[in-house]
Amino acid sequence: MLTLSSGCFVEERAALLDIRSSLIRAHSPIALDSWGKDGDDCCSWERVKCNNTTQRVSHLDLSSVYFTMDVDDRWYLNFTVFSAFHELQYLDLSYNYQCSLSSEGFVGLAKLRYLNLSDTMWEVGFPEFIGEIVSLEVLTLSGNRMTGGLPDAAVKYLRNLRILNMSWSNFNGSLPESLFSLPHLKILDLSINNFGGHIPISSSSGPILLEVLDLSYNNLSGNLPVTAFESLQNLRELYLSSNQFIGNIPTFLFSLPHIEQLNLSTNYFEGPFPINPSSDLSLSLKSLRFSQNNLSGRLAFVWLGNLTKLEEIDLSGNAKLVIDVNIPGWTPPFQLKQLLLCGCDLDKNIISRPEFLGTQRHLKVLDLSNNNLSGSMPNWLFTKEATLQDLNLRNNSLTGSLDPIWHTQSSLSRIDIHMNHVTGELPANLSSMFPVLYDLDFSINDLFGHIPTSMCEISSIGYLDLSNNKLSGEVPACVFTNYPELSVLKVSNNKLGGPIFGGMNNLSNIYELRLDGNKFKGTLPHDLAGKLVRVIDLHDNQLSGELNVSFWNMSYLRVLNLAGNRITGKIDQHICGFTEIHLLDLSRNNLTGSVPNSCFIVLNFLNLTGNSLSGDISFPLFNTSSLIALDVRHNQFMGNVNWVGYLENIRLLSLGGNKFEGQITPNLCRLMYLRIIDLSHNKLSGSLPACIGNISFKGDTNDQFFQPANEITWVSDDYTTSYELMYFTFATKGNFYTYGRSFFVSMSGIDLSANMLDGEIPWELGNLNHVKSLNLSYNLFVGPIPTTFGSLKDIESLDLSHNKLSGPIPWQLTQLSSLGVFSVAYNNLSGCIPNSGQLGSFSMDSYVTDLHNITQGNMCAPGPDPVVEEDVGEVPSDPVLYIVTAASFVLAFWASVAFSFCHPHGRTIILKL
Repeated sequence: MLTLSSGCFVEERAALLDIRSSLIRAHSPIALDSWGKDGDDCCSWERVKCNNTTQRVSHLDLSSVYFTMDVDDRWYLNFTVFSAFHELQYLDLSYNYQCSLSSEGFVGLAKLRYLNLSDTMWEVGFPEFIGEIVSLEVLTLSGNRMTGGLPDAAVKYLRNLRILNMSWSNFNGSLPESLFSLPHLKILDLSINNFGGHIPISSSSGPILLEVLDLSYNNLSGNLPVTAFESLQNLRELYLSSNQFIGNIPTFLFSLPHIEQLNLSTNYFEGPFPINPSSDLSLSLKSLRFSQNNLSGRLAFVWLGNLTKLEEIDLSGNAKLVIDVNIPGWTPPFQLKQLLLCGCDLDKNIISRPEFLGTQRHLKVLDLSNNNLSGSMPNWLFTKEATLQDLNLRNNSLTGSLDPIWHTQSSLSRIDIHMNHVTGELPANLSSMFPVLYDLDFSINDLFGHIPTSMCEISSIGYLDLSNNKLSGEVPACVFTNYPELSVLKVSNNKLGGPIFGGMNNLSNIYELRLDGNKFKGTLPHDLAGKLVRVIDLHDNQLSGELNVSFWNMSYLRVLNLAGNRITGKIDQHICGFTEIHLLDLSRNNLTGSVPNSCFIVLNFLNLTGNSLSGDISFPLFNTSSLIALDVRHNQFMGNVNWVGYLENIRLLSLGGNKFEGQITPNLCRLMYLRIIDLSHNKLSGSLPACIGNISFKGDTNDQFFQPANEITWVSDDYTTSYELMYFTFATKGNFYTYGRSFFVSMSGIDLSANMLDGEIPWELGNLNHVKSLNLSYNLFVGPIPTTFGSLKDIESLDLSHNKLSGPIPWQLTQLSSLGVFSVAYNNLSGCIPNSGQLGSFSMDSYVTDLHNITQGNMCAPGPDPVVEEDVGEVPSDPVLYIVTAASFVLAFWASVAFSFCHPHGRTIILKL
């Protein structure tokens, strides 16, 4: 017999103190210090609740009592401690990061009805002991990093379960059939896992009591089981979004008697939208979400006329679905809270003739983006009674201005009119119009005038984008000081001027700052501070003076773009202190001197082109394997290029317009991910390594190395952004092209022009069948043009001019169907010009030569199929060829004699002979 100790059983009090001791040993900041200090009655302790009759512990809340930032720390909790609580019904151990649990002793909890282990277990499989707690009614395991699948026996015997939540837990494999055989289960949430296969509901399962089924964000596939789903007559909410389901959407889903929420967004459903004028729709429907599928047909909102409870419609991303909204004389019986029709075949008069929208007085979210809607800016939406919180009208063709707006929109937190034709000035009373805005995007419009200082009174702004307009004047200094929540500021490509950052040197809590493409002047502050800054883009302004970053306090800086300014002096050695920097662009300035050695550790993109930098470049200068793009063109760098072979992840290598010398190292052939190489206008000599023909130049964007290649992306607690690669150029087809986001899939090429390379062109270069541009002009190459060049199937520009090449133009080049620019001018070529394929379309400028061995009109027909040029020795003679040739000669001779006898003048000559 165990006696009570002041209203608390001794064994239970001891077990609680053991739990407290384990937290102390684990250095928990929450050590439940009150336990034991508030008297001996453990029933009165915080997080503990006892049965009023037996005085036994019935409820124990240990959620969020342990957290550590040290990856080596753990809270080791032995479950045998819970065997003391014979009447425990409720146990919450959720949100205890890095807790190591043992399973012994849990089987003794015969009355446990509620168990929550969310965000507690990491890198473990499904705990088998849970399947033995047959009294459980509520089981929550969400937010765990489980390994493996969910065994069929895991929940097979938990026949009392009413609620099962295992979302966010990394489970994979198939769904166990036993899940859909639990007789009392009403809520099943398996969202955000990696389950695959089909939904194992069969028509033989009998009636299923499920009311809520959430399988969203998995990898489930196939058609929905039509007959099986008909057994879900109690279903109120069905969430199947973000899977891989195919086929038509079953019509019966809309007729389930209790259905309220239907979300099948982001799948591969196709076919007509399954609602028509005669559809038998459940009157309980509140939400219809079918966005991001491939639905077609037509939906008229009048067909939803009986759905008086309808609050949400999301059909975005179904470009083939015709949606009729305005029905003359029809007043809908429902009041929507959310209407999302982005990128549909939408009624173009939805704004200009607001017959439907004018009836919806409770709208909180309205998304009509990407529909090419015309008409004036719908300021009529901003009524005194309006409840709008989120308005998205981006990428349309709206005109007009933001004036007049007479009524304060006290609920509107986000407004996006990006990429329209809205004009006029920013209203001076913008802060009174939208006092609680967090996200404001007016970019790519025709706004002009100044940025009103009153905008600084909207202290809640976190995202402000006014880029690509015609705004002028200065950016008010208060923009950099009055926004405690501002994380993104974009005013790119306007006509703004004045001192940079409004003369301020503290960037507060800004993450991303883009002021490029303006007229800002002055020198960058040497003591610039921004503890959270990730991006500073100031390219193409009028900044001057030296770049002094000696006292910059920005330890998280990842992007610094100062291209196209008037910055002078040397590159400050302190720039090496930015250990997190991924993109550095100092191109098109007036920088001099050398580049600091061994400076950049995690750098992906470096652009120094168009300066007066000098020095002998060697491997220690770019001692990083992380470089993806390096552009140092048009400087005065010198030395050899042997160091490039160590840039193992490089895609773009542009060293043109410098003073590099020596031979091209075979180490270059180790660069297996290379897309662009530009070594033009240097002093390189010697022969061209044949192994260059082994580089794929393929640029497979599915390659894991290419995932970060297009942009730099990062995520923090409240901020996600990306910075696209920009301002890398390459010369092809006689012009310079600038490539941005699509660079790694739109161009691949080699430019070795204007050097002193000699010897024969290696035939192995014919293996470069993914190269689009090849420029070997202005060198000293000799010998024939390789016939293997006929295999360059993707080539668009081929320049071999101004060399010492000899022999004929290979007819195999007529196979190059994509060729748009071609030149072999100023060589020692001879013979005829193949006049078929693309070669016949070029002017004589492509063939002109000082020796006049090739002349206009000296055309020839194509020969047989191309053969890869190899060292195969002498080819034996073909006797059949000799016979055909001799026969042709004899026929031609006697034909000539016969013609001569038939012609009078010919007979005279023959007779005289």
